Amino acid sequence: MDSITLIARAKINLYLEILGDRSDGYHELAMILQSIDLADEVEVRNLSTDRILIRCSHPQVPTDESNIAYKAVELMVKEFNRGFALHGGVEIIINKRIPVAAGLAGGSTNAAAVLMGIDLLWNLGLTIQELEELGATLGSDVPFCFAGGTAIATGRGEQLSPLPSLDTIYIVLAKYRSLEVSTPIAYKTYRSRFGSSYVKEKNSLVERAAAVHSGEIVKAILHKDVKAIASKMYNDLEKVVLPEYPQVLQLREMFAGLDGVLGTMMSGSGPSVFAICENKEQAEAVKLRVRTAIPDDDLELFVTQMIGHGIQVKKNLV
Repeated sequence: MDSITLIARAKINLYLEILGDRSDGYHELAMILQSIDLADEVEVRNLSTDRILIRCSHPQVPTDESNIAYKAVELMVKEFNRGFALHGGVEIIINKRIPVAAGLAGGSTNAAAVLMGIDLLWNLGLTIQELEELGATLGSDVPFCFAGGTAIATGRGEQLSPLPSLDTIYIVLAKYRSLEVSTPIAYKTYRSRFGSSYVKEKNSLVERAAAVHSGEIVKAILHKDVKAIASKMYNDLEKVVLPEYPQVLQLREMFAGLDGVLGTMMSGSGPSVFAICENKEQAEAVKLRVRTAIPDDDLELFVTQMIGHGIQVKKNLV
């Protein structure tokens, strides 16, 4: 097998609580992550040379060493040099559909697809847990992207506890192409403004992270109560992002005022905003109303749905 194509799905946050600081400089988090059907296609090809090549038609996606997909190849070459020696270099072709710099783990899910693709091309036989451990060295969101579905994420986001999968829940997703929010700056700003409220003791951090397992939104997920899920969503980073980005606030307020929307929230550090809708027809109607109210070509709008899995193989090219 010389090539493999994988479907790399985006994620949204249904819940994001910042608990405190960690000794490694990251934040201690309690989150609920959810895969959605919006996805990139990532083709992983063996090369006859020892090069690493990244190709992507999207102008905002780098194709050099700064791309996390490139770093994923470098990681596999380092960890499994015999596979590299046997099969040679790797070419990655990314067909980008997930908005860039959107708080949707687009880069992370590409990296996860690359790790899984190389594992399959090189016949390494890695387990999902082993892939997750490798992915955690690249970024906090990467481990979730492999299995996807619905999960509680704690630590810096890499410690996962699966929940019963949510699916066929439709959402409208909105993001301005030209608008980016720096995740590190968003967290730094939150620390500067709200750091005095952080949980300080390690035992208290552990207890607080564990408490999300019995929280109201988890109960709603267990009962697949869509209205309750929508009403219990929460994101600490909205406190610092919404006041600084009026376009993001406008999207959130517009969604909140539309019939058929059960709940709305910014995903991750933004600037994407999503709205949970009653059904697909309502989602399409909400999308149309937002497009009519904001006829700006810079605004991307998607109707998609929650889905119960992450990375999948699309096809093999022998």
